Amino acid sequence: MSDRSIICWHEAGEEKSARWHSEKDLPPPKRVQVIDDRMTADTVYRLACEGTALLWQGDFQNARQLLQALARRIDKKRPTKKTEKLAASPAETFHLHRQTQSQRARTLGNLLIPFNADHSIPLRRAPDVRAACLEAYGPSTEAYIASLRELQGLIGAYEWRKKGIEIPALGARIHPHYGVFAPIRSEYVELVAEAPLPQLVAQQSVAFDIGTGTGILAAVLARRGIQHIIATDQDGRALNCARDNLTRLGLINQVDVIQADLFPTGQAALIVCNPPWIPARPSSPLEHAIFDPESRMLRGFLHGLNTHLAPGGEGWLILSDFAQHLGLRTRDELLSAIDAASLKVLSKTDIKPHHPRVSDTSDPLHAARAAELTSLWRLTTK
Repeated sequence: MSDRSIICWHEAGEEKSARWHSEKDLPPPKRVQVIDDRMTADTVYRLACEGTALLWQGDFQNARQLLQALARRIDKKRPTKKTEKLAASPAETFHLHRQTQSQRARTLGNLLIPFNADHSIPLRRAPDVRAACLEAYGPSTEAYIASLRELQGLIGAYEWRKKGIEIPALGARIHPHYGVFAPIRSEYVELVAEAPLPQLVAQQSVAFDIGTGTGILAAVLARRGIQHIIATDQDGRALNCARDNLTRLGLINQVDVIQADLFPTGQAALIVCNPPWIPARPSSPLEHAIFDPESRMLRGFLHGLNTHLAPGGEGWLILSDFAQHLGLRTRDELLSAIDAASLKVLSKTDIKPHHPRVSDTSDPLHAARAAELTSLWRLTTK
């Protein structure tokens, strides 16, 4: 065990330590105070804002209520509409919003709880979370400490995995694993389900799905009759998730799921990619499906098409223009990147998002969300 993975604290006059677990890959906190039900929410809020981690030793359900109380106090302090209006541009509004959300997450993440080696929680009235933790973390051989907020996210993901997400374009459910981007916004799936397939597919029925995630687009292509699909991803959780979903759907014999940085070897008649839409730095490993620093994956996909598209084949880029409305990437920059990759646009099909946040006027990014379109760009080599 490295020093980085150990959290230390004093309790009843003794120095104690345990393994530290953070899905965000955060280092263990340096200041840790043991607390229980006797400490007030105001005191906990002050300590958490100052950066002190608070190791809970009281009733578990009271810890849940305390976390809710902390969230209410944080939200009362969030930037007002007047402050947001002072931002000179949509990009500044976005960065202010990200900064606020990041600070909120750090503060709420300072409420910690203990776990036994079998993932059970040694607190009064604690739920049985062993199955959820085992699915997310794998087997454990020693006790550890993690944030309560992370546990809540893990439990939510566990329920999503059991229940699944109905995908109308598939007529079936996709079951996202913990740490794999869930296709809650499924409008982009409709685009892939309805776009005309390249004529070359009739002679060479081969497709690549780059960055497959849950395997949802590979499943759509398989249902559309493409005989051989190679789905790639770098993340081990995503690869396991894709295999699980494709097996559930009875499509695993049509799809090879492999670990690769973008492209597999060879060429295909159709290559599909739904890269992260926002060119900004993720604040945790779980955000890599949303944020793409300097549009690296987008540019890597575009520049790889010339090598991996069979003559007469098409590359399908699924991309929201949300970044454009935030002032983070212009349409001209995207078109220039397509041109620089020696590609041309055959057509573009748009669809309006229909998720609840589009109509949430309290969202600081509402103007950008209301104007957003998701597009399927059909590309081919010049």
